[in-house]
Amino acid sequence: MAAHEGDRIEGRPRLLAAVAGLLGIGLVAALAMTGGGGAARVADSSAASGDRGFTPTECGTYSGQGCAPPDRRVDLGKPAFSNPTKITNPLFPISDLTSAVLLGRVDGKPFRSETTLLPGTRTIEWDGQKIATLASQYAAYGDGRIEEVALDRYAQADDGSVWYFGEDVVDYVDGNVVTTEGTWLAGVEGPPAMIMPATAKVGDVFRPENVLGIVFEEVTVKEIGVTVQSAHGPVTGAIVAQELHLDESTSDKTFAPGYGEFFSGKGSATEKLAVALPADARPGPPPQLESLKTSATGMLGSVRAEDWEAAAATLRRMNAAWDVVRGQKQPALVAARLSDALEALARAVRARKAAHASQATIDAAQSILDLRLQHRPPAEIDRARFELWTQQVLVHAAARDSAGVSGDVATLEWIRDRIAETLEPGELAEVDSRLRATRTAADAKRLAAAADHAVRLGQRLRSL
Repeated sequence: MAAHEGDRIEGRPRLLAAVAGLLGIGLVAALAMTGGGGAARVADSSAASGDRGFTPTECGTYSGQGCAPPDRRVDLGKPAFSNPTKITNPLFPISDLTSAVLLGRVDGKPFRSETTLLPGTRTIEWDGQKIATLASQYAAYGDGRIEEVALDRYAQADDGSVWYFGEDVVDYVDGNVVTTEGTWLAGVEGPPAMIMPATAKVGDVFRPENVLGIVFEEVTVKEIGVTVQSAHGPVTGAIVAQELHLDESTSDKTFAPGYGEFFSGKGSATEKLAVALPADARPGPPPQLESLKTSATGMLGSVRAEDWEAAAATLRRMNAAWDVVRGQKQPALVAARLSDALEALARAVRARKAAHASQATIDAAQSILDLRLQHRPPAEIDRARFELWTQQVLVHAAARDSAGVSGDVATLEWIRDRIAETLEPGELAEVDSRLRATRTAADAKRLAAAADHAVRLGQRLRSL
């Protein structure tokens, strides 16, 4: 998966959400129609590369300083793409990485990202070739609120190196699209960029993003053959790299076989892979985890009805089930968040604070779904996430938090694109209609109506 924390120039604010809302389509489809996806934004970029390879470009930092000399770069050869969607590079296994969750802290807030491989391919024309690429959706949340979504495109060259063919970026503030800066596409703004060499060696330098004036990152491999700890044990053969940004700041990155990007950060701002499929797939799920899932659903009903006796009883069952599940070696980052959520839930139940208890229950349910991702297909988990976010709309609406409601609906719109393939055309049309009604109410700040539409939408999806 690509990095998405870099600086960007001004893009197309609000256009994508507007198109999606007017036409009743997903935002991925809106990206394509507005010039962001598939073959809709293609052009011959042969001028950007020569027959023997790419011409080294100037350093892309603001000062023009800090980059490695061109003779250390391994991304200057012209790649050939005979079978581009068969990505076998173990350090960037995007064709197999169906779903991944990263957790951490950024800007002092809890950070979460979800990366999901989307079905099908996207064709991009570059250097006179039509190249099929795989696409993944990256969604990032700060303190539980949507901050960024990107649609990333990748292909593997014949030598085994993996290349980045661009991204469509949508940034959110207070639940609203504020910019699409950082959007670029190979063949339009510039050439593709190497995101992982075929065989990384210490000292290798490459630029995963290299469209000067729009995006820039330069990576230097510092260590190879590193062992990292995954959710279920040690993983050997990882590499550690240093990433140079536009402002000449640097951050550390680790890539691990079977996982791809495993760690990113510097100082107190860190993102670490918590759970990923298929690497962390396990049989099951155990009955106690299913009990946790069911109890979280019941808890929401109890706290909203302010039935504190029932809530206390359900909490005891949840804690007992979690004691068993936690003892079965769970992903550490997910386990820590679930424990924190259950403690917050216990405090809220004791204090009889329904709003706090509802939010803590949703937080716990999100972590329960992350644990279930080890045992169930990603599409099933995404459908459950969709339903959970409809409950989040209800919480934010009750708090009169219009920004929260708007952001929750945006999250539903993006998850819709991840589950569309699981629905029949008529079912998808019904989901889109109900989702469109939810968006209309949220935009009009009719929060009670938005909550009603959202809850009915979640209930309907569950029945499909």
